[in-house]
Amino acid sequence: MLSPRRLLALAVLAVLWLGPLPGLAAGSMVLHMVLHLGVTAVVPALWAPALRLPSGAMALVLGAVAEMLVVWVWHLPALHVWARLSFTGLVLEQGSFLAAGMLLWASVRAAGGFGGAVVLLATTMHMTLLGALIGLAPRTLYGDICAGHLGLSALQEQQVAGALMAGAGGAIYLVAALRRLGQALDLKEAQA
Repeated sequence: MLSPRRLLALAVLAVLWLGPLPGLAAGSMVLHMVLHLGVTAVVPALWAPALRLPSGAMALVLGAVAEMLVVWVWHLPALHVWARLSFTGLVLEQGSFLAAGMLLWASVRAAGGFGGAVVLLATTMHMTLLGALIGLAPRTLYGDICAGHLGLSALQEQQVAGALMAGAGGAIYLVAALRRLGQALDLKEAQA
């Protein structure tokens, strides 16, 4: 039987993927970012898979680097636009986002308290940086296809989406890192 957290993860994923959001995200960078953060950060954090991974530094590198590469590659303009215009592109993007998020959270679990905090802090940094680069770009990176549903221009949508990625995306991982670090420090203190 699935735990309540995993049932919630499945429910959130069903709402994200089976609701109107994928269709609306084709014409809105902001709605795309909501979908992206839900699939990459929220669902995997709730699921938190326990996979057989190498321990120590290898687990840290595996999760953090894989998740970063997937997120950054899918935000390259050509791939991002393909995922907005093509069902195949969207399925590949969303599937790789979910897989990378699951691998990240599995790495966090395998790395222990302090190691898991390091993985999450690294993720905070790269999500915040990418969000800032997208949001502060002086011109549209993805063209007019990523605007329309919210009444904003393409550049305004891109700016709001970048702020969401930097703010909400960074905050999700930062809060999780601080929580994990606090638990590790409490455990160390109890052992002392």
